[in-house]
Amino acid sequence: MPVILATDLIVYFIVASIVWFAFAARREGAAAGAWRVLRRNRLALLCMAVLSVYLGVALLDSIRYRDPVFGEDGKPVMTAEGEEALSPQALSLLDRALEGMMNNTEKTYSAPLADSLFSKESIELADGSTARDYPELKYPGSHLLGTDKVGSDVLFTALKGVRTAIVIGAGTTLIIVPFAIFFGVIAGYYGGFIDDIVQYIYTTLASIPGVLLIVAFMLLFGTTGYQGGLITETQIDFGFFIFNDRLFWLALILGITSWTDLCRLIRGETLKLRELEYVQASKAFGVGGPGIIYRHIVPNLMHLVLITFVLQFSGLVLAEAILSYIGIGVGPQMGSWGNMINTARLELSRDPVVWWNLLAAFVFMFGLVLPANIFGDAVRDALDPRLRYK
Repeated sequence: MPVILATDLIVYFIVASIVWFAFAARREGAAAGAWRVLRRNRLALLCMAVLSVYLGVALLDSIRYRDPVFGEDGKPVMTAEGEEALSPQALSLLDRALEGMMNNTEKTYSAPLADSLFSKESIELADGSTARDYPELKYPGSHLLGTDKVGSDVLFTALKGVRTAIVIGAGTTLIIVPFAIFFGVIAGYYGGFIDDIVQYIYTTLASIPGVLLIVAFMLLFGTTGYQGGLITETQIDFGFFIFNDRLFWLALILGITSWTDLCRLIRGETLKLRELEYVQASKAFGVGGPGIIYRHIVPNLMHLVLITFVLQFSGLVLAEAILSYIGIGVGPQMGSWGNMINTARLELSRDPVVWWNLLAAFVFMFGLVLPANIFGDAVRDALDPRLRYK
């Protein structure tokens, strides 16, 4: 039985948008012009390939289903309602593809590609005596980035954090954009009393420390949400959908507290656009405000929206890591680079130092944020008409 989380829809939407852009780029138009500029930039294409790998991992981790439970006789276990009993664990395609990495756990810490545990323990020798030595691993040499405190493979944990980063980075931006466009456009186009109200709203919201709002919101809504791990029947709606997802609530509150900067930018751009000749001509011909906004204002703002989407992505990925680090991010059972960094905080004070958990989180985060920033610059240049036709 498939299981879909509310945050899975964000990943599906991103993939569908990329497919749409691929088809749109084959026809003449803004998408085709932007693609012609991008494909001449080899560094941008390399970054796009890296981002595609990350998105592919996130997509594999967003397609999951529950297996039926079988009894000792090999027959499916039935519930009291006469239906097949399903496992409380919904494994994703990524979990199934890396099943060996997921299940090959050790007792505790082991260094990358090590054959023994990282710390000495008392082991029993063949003659019955005991000695302090490094116990041999159950799966020697199979952990590319070592294991963590509970013996889980660090590489698998880092890969599970990819979906969290993609959802927070892209999903939060998708929440920011509608707020920013709506309030920024009506404030810039209509002005007057509406402009005063919108400015009051985003000025007040920007003056409140965002961390306080996030903490309060997560304590109200995020404590009962799905945090990874086992699924209870009370969490499932319509037999397959989980709306009460802690990661979704985190993306929502990050979006609500982060739309003010883009709103200011859109308001300023709208103030300029409403004075242009073609907008004044539309007014002279009797076109109403909503029609002008839909046909002339919003299309000329999309380059700002697309650029902001790419550039804010990086900052939001880092924000999730920081929030998880201080304990108000995703749950401990959900893969997150922030949780890995939080765990590494204590590991760095050990002697000897357990360094590979922090290194893995840093490398994966760096590998996502840097290409996103470079690709954002390339998208900005591709959407700038002055550079496109230079």
